[in-house]
Amino acid sequence: MISKSTLRKIGHIVGADYLVHSGDMMADYATDGTRLEYMPDAVVFPADSDQVSQILFLATKKGFPVIPRGGGSGMSGGALAVRGGLVMAMNRFNRILFIDQENLISKVEPGVITSDLQDAVEELGLFYPPDPASIKLCTLGGNIAECAGGLRAVKYGVTRDYVLGLTIVLPTGEIIRTGVETMKGVAGYDLTRLIVGSEGTLAVVTDITLRLVPRPQSKKTMIAFFPDVESAIRTVTNIIRTKIIPTILEFIDRLCLDCVMDKISIPVPERAKGMLLIETDGDETLVEKGAGLIREVCNKSGCLYFEEAANEEQAERLWEARRNVSPSLLTLRPHKISEDIVVPRSRMPELFAYLEELSHQFGLPVPAFGHAGDGNIHVNVMLDKDNQKEEQNAHALVIALFKRVIIMGGTITGEHGIGITKSPYLEMEISRPGLELMKRIKKAFDPKGILNPGKIFRV
Repeated sequence: MISKSTLRKIGHIVGADYLVHSGDMMADYATDGTRLEYMPDAVVFPADSDQVSQILFLATKKGFPVIPRGGGSGMSGGALAVRGGLVMAMNRFNRILFIDQENLISKVEPGVITSDLQDAVEELGLFYPPDPASIKLCTLGGNIAECAGGLRAVKYGVTRDYVLGLTIVLPTGEIIRTGVETMKGVAGYDLTRLIVGSEGTLAVVTDITLRLVPRPQSKKTMIAFFPDVESAIRTVTNIIRTKIIPTILEFIDRLCLDCVMDKISIPVPERAKGMLLIETDGDETLVEKGAGLIREVCNKSGCLYFEEAANEEQAERLWEARRNVSPSLLTLRPHKISEDIVVPRSRMPELFAYLEELSHQFGLPVPAFGHAGDGNIHVNVMLDKDNQKEEQNAHALVIALFKRVIIMGGTITGEHGIGITKSPYLEMEISRPGLELMKRIKKAFDPKGILNPGKIFRV
């Protein structure tokens, strides 16, 4: 519990209008994309690095937790006040500071919505590729915290590949600059990459320098249905073997398709057990050539139906299925556990066969969809949490899944992070010496353990 005198000091730092410790607004900052709820003691809305510094210095001195928060769309509980304390909402850090067309960089504040930056740079003929599913809600600071990926990662990579430098505030109050504003820079340890993906446990980011690329001239969207999962996944590998790297290469299984059938206008073949959504971009001539090769590969792999969008409107129609998948799954059960495992592309058929085994073994639907181009699959364990047996089976299923994924050379999370939902399983992937080293790094940054405590490491 934060004392009243300490709350007064925080109010003095930011102004009384930017500190909330009662009322309905508190509930908005007690949950995130997981739908779990932990009520903070207060919520603060700082305006600049100096205010963040003063608050963190005070927190370290008084020993209360501070939880940085962006858009609240995270799927692992990283923005939840699991031990109470002060949620630091970065809403006021919402400016695009500049876009440098000559050097292909942009400096932004962490509260900028990801799609807002994309829209701004595309108006100038530039491109910021990372595109998490919550792109119209999530913030760039949140993307940094989780090292967000998204649909275009197969070709363009993830958030860390575009972060050149940061301004960060340490839990002890120091403001430091990491990284560079150039394409090269190897002076000292790479603190920038250490911060990206650290889930708000090491420092608070107050500005970000991002790398941009030229906007692609053209793009083409395609959809293909297959009679079984194996032929669909084999097609993914065969497409990449042609030396074409699609911008997007998404897979949706039959269970997912059944859930969205009444929400899309695409004819789904009765025999289809899987669907690929494919997009290429780049030079117009090469895109047209690539689309032709992709159609050829799909047909050779036993495709039941193939459609290529002739224009943006038709492309949008093809995207309907993918966008509607996640919310539509709740027609199977009232609750779900969403995992974002990754395996080598070549082992995806083995993964899907194992998911079918798990579904039968535990008596639960396990629909799956996701980024087949980079082996990042969203596995959804559907359950009724009011049914104790189903809840027990769901957690046993997740443990079995993680064990198999690690044996296959994969990882238990590709883009959602560890947070609180996966912290019980982290030691399955990271050795004890590795975890102890990470804890020592955390201690060096945050000697009193006030910044986002209870995340990543199981307590």
